[in-house]
Amino acid sequence: MKSIILILVLVAAAISEDIRATVKFYPNDATSNVAGNLILVQEDSSGEVRITGNITGVTPGPHGFHVHQKGDLSNGCTSAGEHFNPTNKNHGGLTDAKRHVGDLGNVVADGNGKVIVNIVDTVISLSGSNSIIGRSLVIHSGKDDLGKGGNETSLTTGNSGTRVGCGVIGIASPVGSLPSTGSSIFINHTSAIVSIIFSLFFKFHV
Repeated sequence: MKSIILILVLVAAAISEDIRATVKFYPNDATSNVAGNLILVQEDSSGEVRITGNITGVTPGPHGFHVHQKGDLSNGCTSAGEHFNPTNKNHGGLTDAKRHVGDLGNVVADGNGKVIVNIVDTVISLSGSNSIIGRSLVIHSGKDDLGKGGNETSLTTGNSGTRVGCGVIGIASPVGSLPSTGSSIFINHTSAIVSIIFSLFFKFHV
């Protein structure tokens, strides 16, 4: 009985391995002073993603904040493409039922131009079809109207203004794996579970 309990505990630990990613922000061009570092954590492949960290060098007030399609910064933030929108929906806010996957609403800079980011979202993911790994996070010059501006561009960009800073979302852990699909996470965890079960079986029954 004790061996079975131990197996279950170790299996649960293997399955619950966090997926982590990081973003280093760069200015869009020489006119911008944006800098910053963010950490993204997802406790399991179907759970919420928490984004935390700081961004500096922006004007005080609200700024549109989105995941964009590409992890390409070869031409500054412009080459990051449009909002990440695999479900082909209109632009919306973070808590809206209809939104781009990449719509993260607004972040707010204080009087010194510093943004403290603390976002929790259940739509974006670090694995599977909504994975944002390898894409870009972009902060804009103006406030996102969350698709409620009453014009065509509101439904695509939120009239958030120009792109002032951006960074590529890079995988940090699990080490040695890129969780771009749910199956890759499943395979990694399954391998760990099988190894644990076999080692414990032979220890207690041979």
